[in-house]
Amino acid sequence: MDLIRDVLDNQLVDRSGRKMGKVDGIVVELREGESPRLAYIETGLPTLARRLHPRIARWVIALERRWGAKRGESYRIPWSKVRDVGIDVDVDLNAEATPALAYEQWLRDAIAHIPGER
Repeated sequence: MDLIRDVLDNQLVDRSGRKMGKVDGIVVELREGESPRLAYIETGLPTLARRLHPRIARWVIALERRWGAKRGESYRIPWSKVRDVGIDVDVDLNAEATPALAYEQWLRDAIAHIPGER
């Protein structure tokens, strides 16, 4: 499997078929005298920003913390939770039980505080 082509930037889908973001990063574990092992996939704006430049990542983390959207951390999904890699990356998780949808929840709460008709 070509990790960059087949996994990175693909859509993450939970066990119910709910989209939970894109794969923004891949974490490989390096072990002395053994082959590298794929440990995690990451999703989150800090990871995506880090791919561009570390300074951009620090800026994104600071903004996230200031606005209260997230704690400035990406969410790591153990590779053992990945069920299938195809057009989407299917994971054996419930999106609602993870921080992967923190922005969606933050936006939902922010909109709820806007006065007007509902």
